[in-house]
Amino acid sequence: MNSTIQILAQESSSGAAAVQFVILLMVPVALYFLMIRPQRKRMRETAALQASLTVGDEVITNSGIYGFITAVEDDLFWIEVDEDVQMRVARAAIQGRAPSRRSAEDADES
Repeated sequence: MNSTIQILAQESSSGAAAVQFVILLMVPVALYFLMIRPQRKRMRETAALQASLTVGDEVITNSGIYGFITAVEDDLFWIEVDEDVQMRVARAAIQGRAPSRRSAEDADES
């Protein structure tokens, strides 16, 4: 009778250890899908956007400055922020294309 209790105790403790092991393995998997994968996707999208920018595109920088691209050098953009005012900006500082004024006006009418 005593040996039966010991066997049952060993089986339940090995089952609990297996559950803990599975949970321990699930943590890195969850981190990958919740943090790493979305960050990589954003990085790929940003790199594709920065590679597709050309002269004449209206862009916004990470610091919130709007301007038009007037020239492209290796990893630099010349951005015109006002009449006869140009800034040299690193390619990595471009956050994205500025929303077009026409689409903003359409949204205001809705």
